[in-house]
Amino acid sequence: ADPLLKVTIIPRSSGALGYAQYLPKEVYLRTQTQIMDTVCMALAGRAAEQVFFGRVTTGASNDLQKVTNIVYSTIQEYGMNTKVGQLAFPKDPNAGPGDKPYSDDTAEAMDEEARRIVDEAYERTLNLITERKEEVEKIAKFLLEAEVITHDDVLDCIGPRPFKGDDAYNEYVSKRSSKKEEEIAPEADEKKEEEEVEDVGGGAGGLAPGLAFRG
Repeated sequence: ADPLLKVTIIPRSSGALGYAQYLPKEVYLRTQTQIMDTVCMALAGRAAEQVFFGRVTTGASNDLQKVTNIVYSTIQEYGMNTKVGQLAFPKDPNAGPGDKPYSDDTAEAMDEEARRIVDEAYERTLNLITERKEEVEKIAKFLLEAEVITHDDVLDCIGPRPFKGDDAYNEYVSKRSSKKEEEIAPEADEKKEEEEVEDVGGGAGGLAPGLAFRG
């Protein structure tokens, strides 16, 4: 799944409860495994409610819409479902209600497969949240205190991601590398100035520029 840049519980509008900002990789090809990781990530909020509170709320409505669109895309557009096969039925914006290029049996098969895929992804997410319950609770408490946390805050709180990303990519999502560069830059400038002063004085017995050739 895409790495987290920032998450906040400060609402942007009256209907929002905060938001999370991720940095998608600049790739146009994704595997089915990568897509399903994204689905599980979108289901994590609903799963966390179930694990921690034993009940769910309407807070995940937008996430469920995204999950539904993603899963149906894998079935109808990307040919990533063995039951439907290597077929693609892209949505036609000009199609009328009920117009579809496949039979009712195929539509029923798509619905069954979509439900199965989401149920399996939700079960996987529930297991992951339960297994990592302590880390999730730690992040939740940290977020309540800080209200806004970044990629580096999460790293300090629960450690690095279980898999290593590209170095340049990690530098982009982390602010620490830019801070280090800012700290190194003044030191380099000071050192350069010292070298320039030494060069100026070294060629004329320590005299100031402009006085070296006066008779």
